[in-house]
Amino acid sequence: MEGKKLSDELSLFLASGIYRLSGINAVFLDPVRLLNLSYSRHSISSSGYYCRTFHSSGQGRMENTAANHSSVLKKKKRKRRRHHDLNEKELVAERRHQELRPFLLKAHEALLSATELLAFLPNLVKDEKFSLDERELEAELKFIELGRLWQAPLYRISIPMEGSTENVQEEGLQHVESSGMKVVPFFNELICNDTSNDVDAEFLNRRYILPRNSCFYTSDLRQIHNLIPGCSDQGFNLIVIDPPWENGSAYQKAAYPTLPNRYLLYLPIKQLVHTEGALIVLWMTNRGKLRLFVEKELFPAWGVTDIRTSYWLKIKPDGSLLGDLGLIHHKPYEYLLLGYVNKKKIEPDSSQNLRENQILISIPGAYSRKPPLGKLLSDHVPGPKPSRCIELFARELLADWTSWGNEPLRFQDSRNFIEMKA
Repeated sequence: MEGKKLSDELSLFLASGIYRLSGINAVFLDPVRLLNLSYSRHSISSSGYYCRTFHSSGQGRMENTAANHSSVLKKKKRKRRRHHDLNEKELVAERRHQELRPFLLKAHEALLSATELLAFLPNLVKDEKFSLDERELEAELKFIELGRLWQAPLYRISIPMEGSTENVQEEGLQHVESSGMKVVPFFNELICNDTSNDVDAEFLNRRYILPRNSCFYTSDLRQIHNLIPGCSDQGFNLIVIDPPWENGSAYQKAAYPTLPNRYLLYLPIKQLVHTEGALIVLWMTNRGKLRLFVEKELFPAWGVTDIRTSYWLKIKPDGSLLGDLGLIHHKPYEYLLLGYVNKKKIEPDSSQNLRENQILISIPGAYSRKPPLGKLLSDHVPGPKPSRCIELFARELLADWTSWGNEPLRFQDSRNFIEMKA
């Protein structure tokens, strides 16, 4: 787009990573731009983030119009299970999908109408430094497996720090500090980069990039109670949760160990919430049985009320949908349920009010990696500013956030970043 003047909308998108589509409750997100807001010395490699292989359908963007959806459905008719073959929960999910489908199609049509943005999409998935074919990819550290070893308590991470280089004692553990580096236990310890810049930490001879003012805690579910603050006015105002739900796709890909639904009932959500309330954001799959569990058991146990639903619609770099909306399974979208804990009364016209059926559109990254939502949701978060934010089952870090899970450094390897020139 060299030589052309950018519109105000596209200029704002290039700075913020958020493009608000005209005339509809939908936005396009660029996760790489949103994540890069957490860094000053590094930037995330677009080629590394958008590591999926996107195959062209050969039919162009026309396959995404309503008329062509009808044509595709006819071709697949014999392959689809008939409605009377679906069980009761699947029928409920299918009815919900049919009600949602017009909203998704309108959002996608709005994206296709944003021609300036659409022409820019292919530029999002590549960067100048390298492409995936040229990268030297070594085996990633398996944090989950390391945490199960008997040596786990002995592992240490080295973090650059500002200020004193004296040895300190904290909770009975000696934090050895020399040459400006703090060495602390890696597992079952709250680890923070308290500086105003992103820093390079070292763990098992690998470099990991930690955003400014970020904290992470690597443990399994048994230790999460260690994150409960001493008093509620130190709790969190925004809690994002991306559980490893049980599903066949994750099992087949062996992408990560899943967690039985009932275990999530024991997450100490109420104890993590700030005294002035919190916005809860839960990522979900499309299974009807799961939605029923969340609405009937999980959210009541957590005390979540005033629930709204949003959707993440996945597209390819050419603007086409990642999958066919007519399929029973493997639909190109996921659910987000949003609600409040300890919510105080909000005026009807307040900016804090959540809207129903908001649609978030983006090009997906690695399997199960979600776009960051903090900037998009900041106006809806109750309590004091800046908000205190935490992500549960996190696999990457954000500036000014706490990240908990059994692999919060999964995507922080320095090989996923480009170092900025001074």
